[in-house]
Amino acid sequence: MTQAVPRDCMGVNTKLSNEKDTPLRPAPYDTLLDDETWAFIDKSAAFYPETATSLDHQGQRRVYDELCRAFDAGRPSGVSVRDLSIPGPAMPIPVREYLPDSAAPAATVVYLHGGGFILGGLDSHDSICAEICDQTGYEVVAVDYRLAPEHLHPAQFDDALAAFRFIAGKRDRPVILAGDSAGGNLAAAVAWATRSDNHKPAGQLLIYPLLGADTSKGSFVSHAKAPMLTTADVLYYDSLRTGGTSPMDDPSFTPLAADDFSGMPPTIVITGECDPLSGDAPEYCDRLNKAGGRAVCFEEKGLVHGYLRARHSVSRARESFTRMISGFKALGAGEWPY
Repeated sequence: MTQAVPRDCMGVNTKLSNEKDTPLRPAPYDTLLDDETWAFIDKSAAFYPETATSLDHQGQRRVYDELCRAFDAGRPSGVSVRDLSIPGPAMPIPVREYLPDSAAPAATVVYLHGGGFILGGLDSHDSICAEICDQTGYEVVAVDYRLAPEHLHPAQFDDALAAFRFIAGKRDRPVILAGDSAGGNLAAAVAWATRSDNHKPAGQLLIYPLLGADTSKGSFVSHAKAPMLTTADVLYYDSLRTGGTSPMDDPSFTPLAADDFSGMPPTIVITGECDPLSGDAPEYCDRLNKAGGRAVCFEEKGLVHGYLRARHSVSRARESFTRMISGFKALGAGEWPY
């Protein structure tokens, strides 16, 4: 079976120009994206060979892992790291714990990585998690949930839920849910499932998350062919995640499918303007607010899906990462400055 090219969830959908051998910049992205962002896109595109469309999911993982290594910034000094396993619903779940050397952490962040539910792991987001730990002073625990297509939905959700409940039950400090892309989907689903638990999340911070399923409207249409992630990619990853028909009415699959958002934790959602996933974030936050909760959405202008990896090379991405750090600090302290 011919596979689609992974985008970030992650990859790139630019085409090479025969004249200059550089990626074309189709409208409207020629004006929405600055040169720094195009350089990030171009560097990402370089990792995908001409044969990428024929790669199976294992081949996609190899390319993705190489891409992640190229953008890895290394861990800051002053962060201690250890790998361990915690109990899972089917098998032990590998996790990576990041602790600041300077002082006892005041909060814990449970981080769920992106990768379209088929890519990524503890190494793909290692420096991201280490920097969150370093800049907040909080403990960060990254979760290596099972991947599709070997493990179909709800395996990813089941692992994320079990990991959060175990970690929260072992901590006497606030525990924040976080994740990017597919991980943002899982964090939102876990926040909904645990909103009445004794150990419920102190907050959630979602980074360009997949929240809805209606790809016939909004940014799924206006940014259907955006650089880094297309609407076709979203549908492809969904099909791999389920092995066929997607359960669109299941909140553990599609967070916006829930009919009751009462009791949800304080929520910060941060998206990129040029991303098909961005349009569902305002609706999600609006529904939480109408249910009596607190939620705020930031759409970062001129940024694309997967821009966390550009936080050291793109000014807009660096500013957005600073906003994320401020959000983590506020949620951990029980503050709401929005």
